[in-house]
Amino acid sequence: MILLLVSVFIGIILFEVPNLIRNKYWRELIVFSILLSIAFTMAMLETMGVKLPNPSLIIDWLVRDVLHLNYQ
Repeated sequence: MILLLVSVFIGIILFEVPNLIRNKYWRELIVFSILLSIAFTMAMLETMGVKLPNPSLIIDWLVRDVLHLNYQ
């Protein structure tokens, strides 16, 4: 399963990154790399059976407490 996961992420990189480099989208490449790294880490941990926190709770904390945006 881990080999399949790594293969999928390598495929995504091989499909997306050359076009970003060719068009000199350096900022987009940095953001893409960060988001892909987060996704890969979370997918790998999930594959290995590690219990991950619910992301909606983290987003709710970020919106309410960090950004001070209260919604009803």
